[in-house]
Amino acid sequence: MTVSRHIQPIAVAIAMLAAMASGSRAADRPPNVVLIVSDDQGYNDLGLTNPEVITPALDRIAREGVRLTSFYVAWPACTPSRGALLTGRYPQRNGIYDMIRNEAPDYGHKYSAAEYEVTFERIGGMDTREVLLPAVLKTAGYQSALYGKWDLGTLKRFLPLQKGFDDFYGFVNTGIDYFTHERYGVPSMYAGNEPTTKDQGTYCTDLFRDRGVEFIRQNRDRPFFLYLPFNAPHSASNLDPVIRSSAQGPDEFKKKFPHLKDDTQPGKSRGKEAIVATPSKRKLEYLSALASMDAAIGRVLETLDELKLADNTLVLFFSDNGGSGQASNGQLRGHKSQMFEGGIRVLALARYPGVIKPGTSSDEFLTSLEVFPTVTRLCGAPNPAGVTLDGFDMLPVLRGSAPSPRTEMFWQRRDHSAARIGEWKWIRLGEREMLFNLARDLEEKNDLLKAEPEKAAELRAKFADWKKTMDAAEPRGPFRDF
Repeated sequence: MTVSRHIQPIAVAIAMLAAMASGSRAADRPPNVVLIVSDDQGYNDLGLTNPEVITPALDRIAREGVRLTSFYVAWPACTPSRGALLTGRYPQRNGIYDMIRNEAPDYGHKYSAAEYEVTFERIGGMDTREVLLPAVLKTAGYQSALYGKWDLGTLKRFLPLQKGFDDFYGFVNTGIDYFTHERYGVPSMYAGNEPTTKDQGTYCTDLFRDRGVEFIRQNRDRPFFLYLPFNAPHSASNLDPVIRSSAQGPDEFKKKFPHLKDDTQPGKSRGKEAIVATPSKRKLEYLSALASMDAAIGRVLETLDELKLADNTLVLFFSDNGGSGQASNGQLRGHKSQMFEGGIRVLALARYPGVIKPGTSSDEFLTSLEVFPTVTRLCGAPNPAGVTLDGFDMLPVLRGSAPSPRTEMFWQRRDHSAARIGEWKWIRLGEREMLFNLARDLEEKNDLLKAEPEKAAELRAKFADWKKTMDAAEPRGPFRDF
């Protein structure tokens, strides 16, 4: 059929009006949120600050947003850190204040399937009364998905679909082999509520990337919350001493580091003679795993650009705890699992075009406890009634329009404790105490405990008050005795 030359301009005008209306609707709809969490990445492992690493996507987020240089997580290792950011509550309040993991593989033990079924790593999980961020966002019409590391329980009642997520593909415990998707020989990958070995052999970062990109495409016309907790660059959970001592990077990305050798050497593993990775290979695996994760993040950013969603999407990125092994925490003392800054102060970035000024840096005191209330406020979702949150909406701080209202933060891991009050930091490791002034001594080199006894007493008392508050909170499993 031939279209009249008089009708053609009308059709073009109608199409333009429709496109403008569609753009207006997109601008008026609630914002999307992409939360990306890396695993054991060093504070200094960003291309903009460390020429040894290759992170163009993370560098882009920093250039187009804000780098948060005083951002803390709520615990110095995996499980409690993740539970805190998804609930907005201290680990001691939400009940997950230690790891959900088995220790026998640390000594070379491989569980049989029947044996594993009754271990704590299999049966432990976050108290089912806890309300997670996606469940709250659902009340505001959001679609939510998690692709990557869950780490809050493996039984069905603990899995992401029962906690508000609409889709889940990932592993359910605290670490896996990047290719077999097993944790020390135990299959760990799930699709929804069911275990799966369908994709075994495929590099897991690629799997999480592809599902994240597809989720964005499927939900381009409605608000979404995408949680991408990569396991990179965490070391691989494999009993083979060559593999276990480092992360696992794909060959494609190993080629980007030609100065490092992919070789092994005689050594010891768990006190026994073994063939192990050389220091060069461990560094190569770490850097290539990190570069591969960054490329996956780049694909996510490109998809937001392609679908014209970037301007209406808040992107948050941080590591779940401080770096360890081959990671660089820069000038910070300590590493993962410790109460020094290198264990709890993490690399963090945020981008929200038109709201957060590009290329900025903020040294304001912020924590992962702020994520929950920030996202709910931004997305127009009411915080859960009767639930005490330990953070606040940090968007004004990210935007540079207000200082952080946070003046204190507390940590406890067994008999290791810490408190930051303003610029002061108090640490207790068993019977030993230390005091530092972070404004003058970020490296925590000069212990002022004896020189400032009154300040030490003040922070010690503040920690004791916080501990009483946590002990008085409604108890949550799996560790509390109630």
